[in-house]
Amino acid sequence: MRTWPQAVVAYLSLVLLYLPALAVAIFSVNKARFGLNWKGFSWMWYQKLLENEAIIEATLNSLILAVVSTIIATVIGTALALGLERAPWPKSCLRLFDAIVNIPVAVPDIIMAVALVLAFSLLRNLSGIFDMGLGAMIIGHVTFQISFVTMVVRGRLASLNPQTREAAWDLFASRFYNFRRVTLPLITPGILAGAMLAFTLSLDDFIISFFIHGPESVTLPIYIFASLKRGLTPETNALSTVMLLATVLLALLAERITRKL
Repeated sequence: MRTWPQAVVAYLSLVLLYLPALAVAIFSVNKARFGLNWKGFSWMWYQKLLENEAIIEATLNSLILAVVSTIIATVIGTALALGLERAPWPKSCLRLFDAIVNIPVAVPDIIMAVALVLAFSLLRNLSGIFDMGLGAMIIGHVTFQISFVTMVVRGRLASLNPQTREAAWDLFASRFYNFRRVTLPLITPGILAGAMLAFTLSLDDFIISFFIHGPESVTLPIYIFASLKRGLTPETNALSTVMLLATVLLALLAERITRKL
């Protein structure tokens, strides 16, 4: 039974989580360009947002980066989860692999960013490729997305009943048929959840993207940061609100899809 202190803590937590986002959304429809004074309701900043070519280019860069890196990380992360969970590894090797997979989750983003800059600089000196830009950003995002996808898919695999696969083998199903018709449908919710988490992390990432981006690969978080240095404008509020709504819609869509599966 829930007591009133628990209810107070729960509601206070919700206020602390969503009040800043609500304030940004409110001022995104404020006519005033500067200051916090309310000058009336207007959609003009959203209209100007759509007419801003720099924002449109940053949006396209963010979407390309998030989609491509998510697809690569989901494929590799799912394969890695299957290999770690189903292969007969010795316990010592499995603990080592777990530590390696969890490193990108535990290491601060700034450390990952510096390591990626050094790695790309070394590879560029050796091969003449790996210039900073969208390609390097995709590789950089995949390096930390794989860990999250692997963890989510492994959690799903661990919850499966092993007797399901054994029953398929008893019915003379091949390994590929067993995977395609039994294992894959059962772990699809975990794959989708991992992919959605990877997509959201890529879309919101700033530190790693900032360190390895090029002049023509500015993403939305980098654009917002540059705008803040020039002063907060209602267009920035509108852009932040759109990103917030897109993230919420993606989370709701992922939850609805996983419930149906």
